[in-house]
Amino acid sequence: MTAVPEQAVAARAELGEGPTWDPDARRLIWVDILGSRVHTLDPATGTRTELVTPQHVGAAKPRAGGGLVVNLRDGIGLYDRGGAFSWLHHDPVPGRRGNDAVVAPDGSLWAGTMRYDEAPGGGTLSRIAPDGTVRTVLDDVAVSNGTAFSPDGTRMYYVDSPTCRIDVFDHDAGQVRDRRPWAEIEPGAGWPDGITVDADGAVWVVLWDGAAVRRYSPAGRLDRVIDLPVPRPTACAFGGTELADLYITTARTGLVRPDPLSGSLLVLPGLGRGLPQPAFAG
Repeated sequence: MTAVPEQAVAARAELGEGPTWDPDARRLIWVDILGSRVHTLDPATGTRTELVTPQHVGAAKPRAGGGLVVNLRDGIGLYDRGGAFSWLHHDPVPGRRGNDAVVAPDGSLWAGTMRYDEAPGGGTLSRIAPDGTVRTVLDDVAVSNGTAFSPDGTRMYYVDSPTCRIDVFDHDAGQVRDRRPWAEIEPGAGWPDGITVDADGAVWVVLWDGAAVRRYSPAGRLDRVIDLPVPRPTACAFGGTELADLYITTARTGLVRPDPLSGSLLVLPGLGRGLPQPAFAG
């Protein structure tokens, strides 16, 4: 069966990113990094919301007690249920911003950073505990992008986009070790960006400048490629009440003649079966 992408939300996001399904609110959350906005969509009703953040926002995830945790330019911020903002970890570095992030099975936030000029070694990946304690996991990356955990939590998959790889680590109790290449993206196919893991343990990755989303089996073998109508997809996540629909964020930034769908939120309905994602415990 051929999967056909649909437009879930018509938008003109400069750099759409970070789709995340919030099961409690039954809504999809995603961001426009350069637009400094957090968007939500209730697919059942079509209801949408928009939150303007004080800085560029790389990711937004639900909190266990309500509200959002956000990976901003200068650190990690919190919004409570009423929309009030506070800093959990404020660490401004000139020329650097927050990028993709994920909530680990233990409720911690694993947040990436990158330099605006994408200089090698200018980015990091850090673990932020619910109390705000920060531990740097990787301190020598260029564009920290997709991070995801296997269904049993024993593996962490990771993308530093310029490497053209998905790497894997062994993971236990918030610690990772034994980084190794897991899947290679061949030259000319695009740059790996955001990833998600499905209920079968397969990894889905979108290809920036590759106009495609790919599925790799738990053994790291490419087993599906779906062409997309936009050149710059950025990230993907399963959503909907059955976690069967794959949502894909897209970007317009850097394109001389963007496709009409560039910047919109796309969806591939009934594509698979996703994993429930935990909320940030802080």
